[in-house]
Order: sequence, then C-alpha cells, then structure tokens
Amino acid sequence: MECTEEGCDRAAVVELHIPWGDNRTVCAPHARVLGRQDGIVADPNPDGGDELLGD
Repeated sequence: MECTEEGCDRAAVVELHIPWGDNRTVCAPHARVLGRQDGIVADPNPDGGDELLGD
C-alpha cells in the first residue's frame, strides 16, 4: 500500500489515528511530521520492517 499523502509514492508503514478526521496510512517520513500534532496517535505496522526507517 502506498502513502496516502498527495504526491508521495513511498510505502505506507504507519497508521495515523486522527480524532477529528479519518485515519490515514502514511510513510515513515510523513508519520514523523504529522504525528507531532496533538491528539494524533501513530501506530507502526510491525511488518513494515526496514521501511519504518524511512529514506
């Protein structure tokens, strides 16, 4: 599965649980940025392996 962020073609390895919207699956770099917002919980996919390290 690919990252749901527009223009990104990296593998989605983290599900972001967003209380005010729909959950999103994103790549590790997007998860690091978006996961800093208050209330968002980042849930890494344990099968993501090396992809969790990002680029």
